[in-house]
Amino acid sequence: MMRLKRHFKFLAFTASVAIVVILSAFSFTAMWEDPPIIPGSGVTEIKMLSEWLPSIEGTMLDTEVYIIRGAEEGGRFLLLGGTHPNEPGGTLAAVVFVENVSALSGTVYVIPRSNHSAFTHNDAMEGAPQFFSIELPDGSERVFRFGSRRTNPIAQWPDPTIYLHPTGATLGGGEVSNLNRTFPGRENGYSTEKVAAAIMNLVLEEDIDLVCDLHESSPEYPVNNAIVFHQKAAELAIMTQMMLEIEGIDIRLEESPVNLRGLTHREIGDNSDAYVVLLEVSNPSQGRLRGKTTDELVTEGIDKYYLQASKDGKLFAPYDENGYPLDLRVARHVATIRVLLDSWNMMFPERTIFLSDVPPYEGLVDGLGTYLNPVS
Repeated sequence: MMRLKRHFKFLAFTASVAIVVILSAFSFTAMWEDPPIIPGSGVTEIKMLSEWLPSIEGTMLDTEVYIIRGAEEGGRFLLLGGTHPNEPGGTLAAVVFVENVSALSGTVYVIPRSNHSAFTHNDAMEGAPQFFSIELPDGSERVFRFGSRRTNPIAQWPDPTIYLHPTGATLGGGEVSNLNRTFPGRENGYSTEKVAAAIMNLVLEEDIDLVCDLHESSPEYPVNNAIVFHQKAAELAIMTQMMLEIEGIDIRLEESPVNLRGLTHREIGDNSDAYVVLLEVSNPSQGRLRGKTTDELVTEGIDKYYLQASKDGKLFAPYDENGYPLDLRVARHVATIRVLLDSWNMMFPERTIFLSDVPPYEGLVDGLGTYLNPVS
């Protein structure tokens, strides 16, 4: 009888473990399903990034490229979101363009999930949420993924101890999984390098004039609420800063370090004719001073530890009881892109990129969900 009881206990334990494993597997693989992006009427074509590097077709590296083409010829603009999928302000700003904006002249290429693989997992040991949601005016919700800074190990493993960059520079081995350290990429290299190479091929083959890469940074990080610019784009960045300040939006300028290799603004700027900038906006869920990383922290940006750090003068970005919500972060990105293009059109009237229906700063601050299309 005792042996039979032990046998049933063992079976019950085994069944419990099996249930936990199955549920964990469902939760893990659910991260591989892309929440929908609902293109607006301005999107004239959707391609896959593998169009510019066929070897990534059918893999988790491939991702959508939304094309917004104007009736008039003009310049060509590439907007990158999701280079770091744990920086949702950049992803959502790109989504806002896809779902709202039309082009009158020129062509816009938007990649909301640039490192698609990195959306399919979380940073280890960070306790971050897998998803966050945004309420729409009709009461429905749009769900988005909160991913990782680095490529999913399923797509790329193991990383080297030291990463030898194509330029000859040496970086920490883990940086080979960071898309914003692997440009201009290698077509036959590590998976992350292939993504960088595909984007680089797009820039070269489509004769891209202007590139903007969207990011977020922790409030204690010095490069914050800033335009980081390649030297070719210095005048463009300065004009953009001046025009933003006229609108009451403070933003800093940071020149791209010549010796910091692998970043979009450095490598795309050096290896093409494109003018390249990277935008940073403050995000408390990015930093090391935060408390628990909840979906509320991701969307509302309210954290008592950052409030105390602000009172102690430890931050490089303004911070008060209102936090730094996602609505504001996306509004800053969208406004900066709008003014960047205005500046571009004044400097290069023969290559204009005129857009319509760009959501206003005040409207986005009042509610990002107003500018997201409902899922039918």
